[in-house]
Amino acid sequence: MRTTLDLNEALLEKAMKASGETTKTAVIHKALTDLVRKNRSLKILDYAGKVDLPINLNKLRGRV
Repeated sequence: MRTTLDLNEALLEKAMKASGETTKTAVIHKALTDLVRKNRSLKILDYAGKVDLPINLNKLRGRV
């Protein structure tokens, strides 16, 4: 899909250097993918303390 964007060139160049991507399209795809992945990962934290798992960590780690 083609889209016209008004991007900060200096920021885009910094992103290309930081990511190692060689095209503007690739760096934008990488940034969008990373954003989605990060947000999915953060949503896991919403379950902290809410899920009761019957797991014995000492047994799993071979301490028992």
